[in-house]
Amino acid sequence: MRACVQRVQRAQVSVGGEVCGSIGQGMLVLLGVAAGDTEADARQLAEKLSGLRIFEDRQKKMNLSLAQVGGSMLVVSQFTLLGDCRKGRRPSFDAAAPPEMAEKLYQAFVACAAGRGIPVATGRFRQYMQVELVNDGPVTLIVESK
Repeated sequence: MRACVQRVQRAQVSVGGEVCGSIGQGMLVLLGVAAGDTEADARQLAEKLSGLRIFEDRQKKMNLSLAQVGGSMLVVSQFTLLGDCRKGRRPSFDAAAPPEMAEKLYQAFVACAAGRGIPVATGRFRQYMQVELVNDGPVTLIVESK
């Protein structure tokens, strides 16, 4: 699994003009599921991101986790994170998991994060979505389960 994590002041995702998920302070997680990923990968990555210390303490150091700042997580499926652009001009998505497997593992990731006490909002799997965010910092990281 690969996640593009952005620390945000606020973020929302819409489908067909309708907001289906929104958060205030927290992290936007664009989540890509790779072929060969397992539920263990989903758990490991959800646990990692839930405890990731990317929020500033009083000394302005990234030292606090999502739970410590009372933040939320917006999780949006993003198979294009697995795009391979090394050859040619069109990305190859061969590394992405098939949609049925990807949705199952996406849901496992969401359930694990929520089970850790993190308020979680989501987009809609396999839908055309518009994502709006105010990146805080900006802080953007790529985190992988393997």
